[in-house]
Amino acid sequence: MIDRRRFLEGIGALALTLAAFKALGGNLVGRAEAQTVDPEKLMAPGALPDQVLGKADAPVTIVEYASLTCGHCAHFHETTYPVLKEKYIDTGKVRFILREFPLDIVAKAAFMLARCGGEGKYYPMTDTLFETQKNWAFSSNPAQALLAIAKQSGMTEAQFNACLNDTALAGQIDEVAKRGATEFGIDSTPTFFINGKKVSGALSPEQLDKELAPLLGAN
Repeated sequence: MIDRRRFLEGIGALALTLAAFKALGGNLVGRAEAQTVDPEKLMAPGALPDQVLGKADAPVTIVEYASLTCGHCAHFHETTYPVLKEKYIDTGKVRFILREFPLDIVAKAAFMLARCGGEGKYYPMTDTLFETQKNWAFSSNPAQALLAIAKQSGMTEAQFNACLNDTALAGQIDEVAKRGATEFGIDSTPTFFINGKKVSGALSPEQLDKELAPLLGAN
């Protein structure tokens, strides 16, 4: 049985939040106002390999920075993401990448579990975590709730504990988030980059279509 104390110890005390980042001297002022970033810089390798959905040569690349405990992120993944996947990703028009920007230690733990799931398990796990967010993210015992989800995905309790004790992975997730804040001006979730154009907030299906139409033309 894993308890909250072991859970918090396992993923360490350095979960990156905006408040913690600013306390360490991070400066988001000005950066967050940038409306576009260099796509080449955005796609440069980071601390963790990107988990990619869609064709490598898709004409549009969408990078989403999200927190698994973010209600607006969950709303996007419940309402707009299924449209994005069926209409654009599965048809070869969009390549999609979700990057970690945990706003609290529970979100960080959830992302660690998604990374520990093995080949092809990242998006099934993040999908499940967004769908069931209300059941674990704000639970009085998030560790136990996450363990139940991990077991359903095929992970043993020993693997669950080992994952949350992986300090190297914890640090890599911190680095992904820190890079998002310092280099790309992320100061809220979800934040999207659509071929480098920064779009903040949970896009509706209609807003998504509007953003993609000029990039896809008659495709």
